[in-house]
Amino acid sequence: MAGGYTILRVDELEREYGKWVLLRRALGVQSFGMNLVEIPPGGDIPAHDETQRGQEEVFVFLSGSASMIVEGEKHPAPAGTYARVDPHTSRQVVNEGDETAAVLIVSAPTSSGYEPMDWA
Repeated sequence: MAGGYTILRVDELEREYGKWVLLRRALGVQSFGMNLVEIPPGGDIPAHDETQRGQEEVFVFLSGSASMIVEGEKHPAPAGTYARVDPHTSRQVVNEGDETAAVLIVSAPTSSGYEPMDWA
């Protein structure tokens, strides 16, 4: 990070485990988690919860046509879909489409102390 900011383009980012782009690490983010997952057709983000870490997660579906499975209930999640999940809630993302689904995940512990601005 030079001069208090970081700017990177998607083609400059390293992939981990084939489909994970560790944006938090690449950008030097310290106050919340942020990763891009590029899920190939037939792939998924395995079912899990974040109870142990107390993480609230937001999923932003950027491209493709995936499904978000929350507590066993499947919800279509085409590009332009947003989902927020409590730490204790089971979540999974599956790509049953024919093209790669790109999903941005942003997370932070619910105990982080974040306070929204009055107007937000």
